[in-house]
Amino acid sequence: MFPVRDPALEPIVAKVAAGERLSFAEGLLLYRTPNLNTLMRLANLVRNRKHGDDTYFVHSLRFSQTNICYVGCTFCAFAKRFGEEGAWDWDVEESIAWVRERYQPGLTEIHISSGHHPRRPFSYYLELVAALKENFPGVQVKAWTAAEIHHFAKIARADYRTVLSELKEAGLDAMPGGGAEIFAERVRRQIARNKVDASGWLEVHRTAHELGIPTNATMLYGHIETLEERLDHMDRLRRLQDETGGFMSFIPLAFQPLGNDLSQNLGRTEFTTGLDDLRNLAVARVYLDNFPHVKGYWATLTAPLAQVSLDWGVTDIDGTLIAESIVTAAGATAGRAMSKEDLARFIRRAGRRPIERDAVYNVVRVYDEVA
Repeated sequence: MFPVRDPALEPIVAKVAAGERLSFAEGLLLYRTPNLNTLMRLANLVRNRKHGDDTYFVHSLRFSQTNICYVGCTFCAFAKRFGEEGAWDWDVEESIAWVRERYQPGLTEIHISSGHHPRRPFSYYLELVAALKENFPGVQVKAWTAAEIHHFAKIARADYRTVLSELKEAGLDAMPGGGAEIFAERVRRQIARNKVDASGWLEVHRTAHELGIPTNATMLYGHIETLEERLDHMDRLRRLQDETGGFMSFIPLAFQPLGNDLSQNLGRTEFTTGLDDLRNLAVARVYLDNFPHVKGYWATLTAPLAQVSLDWGVTDIDGTLIAESIVTAAGATAGRAMSKEDLARFIRRAGRRPIERDAVYNVVRVYDEVA
């Protein structure tokens, strides 16, 4: 164990070394400590204990069948209205054609997140999943956030269990973790008033886990939330994971401040700082002791910072991100795609072992040597 020259952190270091769970107050202390070196080393200790040098990525195509959305989240720069310039709304055949045009050999995952379309019936989404599975055999469909599942339940006039069961029967393999934003009601009223509330989001994931659908969880940070609200968000996720064990990864998403109403209202265009990003990842890795992975999403962090994050608790950097469009619409500057070889190379150059995975963390390839 490494030496600690900070009396305030000594009990936390001892707890983490013993594999014991931190309290809420101890999590807040980590968020506020100026001793970033110790925080980094704690997160790295947990990371290495869980996965050693193994670091994961996925060969993934990002697909949104529409950007038409009625919800009106103030942080969003992706959504459009009917007839607005830049709007799209594809039927099943058009969607398949779009995916086929961008399909690459060895593609493992089609990741779908999109707008809350006010007119499409639930049957459309079942047909879309089935068509993707039929046209691209062997590719896993990781589709639709809990917020979208809540929307589907409303248009289908059905409960979450029915909606998710039918999607799974149609071919759904897993779910992404979006739509969580920040669970605190104070924040949701200002940034996502018309979206599913925190209890609904958690219930969708609880139901998915009960049905054997693995999921992920996100947190949007760096806007109007407090550190207490960030940690409360993680605490609610930790409690649900204790209950179900169905989450695969936690994905902190840095607020992208361009092209949305929230930034205009706040009067700022600053991105989160690198230190805030790293601190957030490290606290998550230490506090979320029951989550297998903490993901450093390179599209918002940038690839160089994602590389650094591998020493701050991160064991997954997401993936190739072919045709990503949501965070780039809000100003993310990291770029829209990287090859598998590029991802493996920058993991290897950070001193870690690159592992290509599928949507549910089955190993596809271990890159023991990278040029």
